[in-house]
Amino acid sequence: MTDSDVATEPVHESSWSANLETERHAADQDLVVTEARDAVHATRAGVHVNLVTHGDHGDPREYLWEPLASLDRVERVEYVDRCGCGGHVTRVHVA
Repeated sequence: MTDSDVATEPVHESSWSANLETERHAADQDLVVTEARDAVHATRAGVHVNLVTHGDHGDPREYLWEPLASLDRVERVEYVDRCGCGGHVTRVHVA
C-alpha cells in the first residue's frame, strides 16, 4: 500500500494492512480516524483489515475504537499488538 488515500484503493478482496503511521498521520489524529474508516469501507465483507497506527497517538482503543464501532460494517475490533517501531495494530473484522 502506498501513502495515498485508502479511499482511492479498490476493494480489498482478502485481508490486508493499512499503513496509518506515516509522518502525516503522526501529525493529525483526525486523519488517522478518517483513513481507518475509509479502510474498513475498502474491505470486502468476511475478511479483516489491520490498521497500523502511529505510536504518537497512544493506544488506539482510546481514540479509534468508538468511531470504528459506529460503522455498520464492523463485526469485531481487536487489539493485536504493539509494533517494534512503537506503533499499534488494530484488527477490524468486516461484516
